[in-house]
Amino acid sequence: MPKKSYICFIFILYFAFKGISFAAETPEELKKAIEEKTQALQEVNQKITETKEDLEATEGKRESLQKDLKKSDYSINQLNLSVKSSELNIQKLNLEIEALKYDIGDTESQIDVKKLAIAELLRELQKKDMENSLVIILKNKSIAESMDEIQNIVDINSGLSNQVGDLQILNDKLSNNLTDRSTKKSKVEVENKNLKNRKVILQDQKTERQSLLTQTKNQEKIYQQLIKQLEKDQEALSKEINDVESKLRESFDPNLLPSKRPGVFAWPVKLKKDGGLGIITQKYGRTAAAIRLYKNGFHNGLDIGAAIGTPVFAAEDGKVSAVDNNDRSYWQKYQYGQYIMIEHANNLSTLYPHLSATAVKKGDVVKRGELIGYVGNSGYSTGPHLHLGIYWTPSLLFKNFPPVKGLVPVGVTINPEDYL
Repeated sequence: MPKKSYICFIFILYFAFKGISFAAETPEELKKAIEEKTQALQEVNQKITETKEDLEATEGKRESLQKDLKKSDYSINQLNLSVKSSELNIQKLNLEIEALKYDIGDTESQIDVKKLAIAELLRELQKKDMENSLVIILKNKSIAESMDEIQNIVDINSGLSNQVGDLQILNDKLSNNLTDRSTKKSKVEVENKNLKNRKVILQDQKTERQSLLTQTKNQEKIYQQLIKQLEKDQEALSKEINDVESKLRESFDPNLLPSKRPGVFAWPVKLKKDGGLGIITQKYGRTAAAIRLYKNGFHNGLDIGAAIGTPVFAAEDGKVSAVDNNDRSYWQKYQYGQYIMIEHANNLSTLYPHLSATAVKKGDVVKRGELIGYVGNSGYSTGPHLHLGIYWTPSLLFKNFPPVKGLVPVGVTINPEDYL
């Protein structure tokens, strides 16, 4: 079979095979389905933002039973939306993985065709290479015929170079598609984990609401008595912690700290300005809110407001040194609530309190950016947020402060923004 006819036959077979290889769902149908899921996901995320704003509007007002019940309703609604968001994201990612099958299959088929074409050109070139230019001129009847044959060799070389270049482009495309597919599969695994945990958090929030109603018998007077007792306990606890930490700071040499520079730690919750939902609600130090809320008037971390169920990620590689819960019950909430402490190689430790759920255990080794838990409203908190604390590890102590459950971390704290 002539060279050109042979290559054309290969392409005919390829396109015939391509037309019957995928019959379940066309690329156009998949593209449309992906667009629909993307639109639905954007709408749900917008509703989550609106619900978060409604929840934030209730913060800072006078404490009352009805206010807290309303906050609980907002949180439950928000979590329902987060569950829906996870479901939609899983569906969208699976559709995108399915769509990539077409691209991968097409690219692999095109690579096979290119390889066959290159092999055929190499065979043709090998035949021609057996004859030098002088032999070609002598064997042909005319100079024109000889020049045509020499030009044919040049054309084969040029075609071979083009085919090899195209093959490299196809190989790069295939590699990118395979990487993209692997990344999306990993995202599906993470989102499935988020979905499972968010459903658990949602049930906890419903149980917490019912517990509050049961404990107060829906009476404002009983609720106010509980609040006053909690505030009294928390005030005493804050004083004890402040006394311990003040003594630790007295003997602390700031020169022992790593050099202050951005990027030492990653943000544990994605901020709104970076495409996330988190916003900074209180900074480190003697803030206006700290002076109003705390006996010592000092805030020992950085608060990032975000919806309950928002993923929290490790700020740096390290080992989980503590996973604990300071809350005694759904309504007896103290200090840090559910928290995680991670020890890092630079003699600093990061604290992640007020969580709604944890995804690691003590002793786990984690990587920077790894999922470790979810934003919540546990502990002494006025609304859903993550309190990021950074401690000088050699100063860290874990102490029992009755009536708080579990152990409370105390130590020399550092401004997180010096290292983010």
